[in-house]
Amino acid sequence: MIAPFHTPARSSLRTAHTVGIVALGGLLAACGSTVSGHPIAARNPIPSATSATGLAELLPDPSQFPSRYAAIVLPAAAANQAANDLEGYLPGAQVDPNTCAPVAPTAGPAVAVGTDDTTRATLTVALTRSGQPLSALRDQLQRCETVRVGHSGVTSVVTTQLDPAPPVNADDSLALRRTVGTDKGAIGLTRTMQTLVGQIGDVRIAVTYMTSGSTSDSEALDALFTTAVRKVRKG
Repeated sequence: MIAPFHTPARSSLRTAHTVGIVALGGLLAACGSTVSGHPIAARNPIPSATSATGLAELLPDPSQFPSRYAAIVLPAAAANQAANDLEGYLPGAQVDPNTCAPVAPTAGPAVAVGTDDTTRATLTVALTRSGQPLSALRDQLQRCETVRVGHSGVTSVVTTQLDPAPPVNADDSLALRRTVGTDKGAIGLTRTMQTLVGQIGDVRIAVTYMTSGSTSDSEALDALFTTAVRKVRKG
């Protein structure tokens, strides 16, 4: 398994669990469809950010998260790890089909994460800059419904389903649901995510609700996504 990463400040101990949940999803894959081919090491699995300059200022303030989600803005190193985990492609991972690996952003990420202390579910806002339109991601996800990702001797199976795009004041948007488990279906290792994505210019906004149980919180996800898009739109 992938060890949770840590923020340096002791005041962030509460958020260590938040980040830990994200890290436990570190065998995620961003897409899937059963396509014949041979697994290869991902060459560009969301590398270190070139720069998050300007993106951090566009994140929702932690006080703007739904009230039951205690939130912080992650420092750069932790933000990069969280983005890798949510995309599902850690450095050196074996991806099959290899065409389902995500395209690296041109800048970012900037990340804020909130945890519901009752359910231990998380809401994550990740902002990046992308040189691709959101339609390119949509096309990739449509090709990639099931993907196997291997790392450190463990293979995860990721299934991704596109949902109707959310109505929001963005240039484009999409919604997806993703389930991640081990190849052998080990109990307790399944992660379920619901993600809303929008793009305004070259800024891509992804808001993800993730749980290791059966909970859902579409209302909080929708509210935070609307807040995040509005913040980016205002600039």
